[in-house]
Amino acid sequence: MASDILLKKLKNIPLALVFSGLVFVSPGHSDAESGLPIPRFVSLKDDRVFARAGPGDQYPINWVYLRKGFPVEVIDEFDHWRLIRDVDNVEGWIHSVMLSGKRFAIVLQKEHVKDELKLHRKPEASSAAIAKIEAGAYGKLLDCTKTWCRIHFEPYRGWIRRDQIWGVYPGERLTR
Repeated sequence: MASDILLKKLKNIPLALVFSGLVFVSPGHSDAESGLPIPRFVSLKDDRVFARAGPGDQYPINWVYLRKGFPVEVIDEFDHWRLIRDVDNVEGWIHSVMLSGKRFAIVLQKEHVKDELKLHRKPEASSAAIAKIEAGAYGKLLDCTKTWCRIHFEPYRGWIRRDQIWGVYPGERLTR
């Protein structure tokens, strides 16, 4: 008898309303819980950061990052946890307190880059090279134009071609 009354009441609720509620509780929804855009680049706040199999301390640690400032990409959010992807496409969940909005970029491996990796004085290929940069080096992003990014690789500051780094989106403009 009670189930018949409940069934009649449920028939009066439009299905669209029921399904729209499901969208808001889905952890894979594309709207970020933080209000920040997804995807976005961030960096590791500490020199020891755990990447877990799921969004919580109860999940096993799959990976330990040991490089403060290392750039990662936030690709999803759940509560205070961020699903990140690194330059090698490795994914894991990291607590938001272990991430910083400071922007860093990493130099790509040579198979992805055609020319020798150089840090230039100006954002021009003909500009004097002030340092050779090895693949895997990472530095703080200072600003980017359409084709070049200015990066601080301790102790050098200079320009590197945008297609030689990972940590900035195509067409993204950075200014400080």
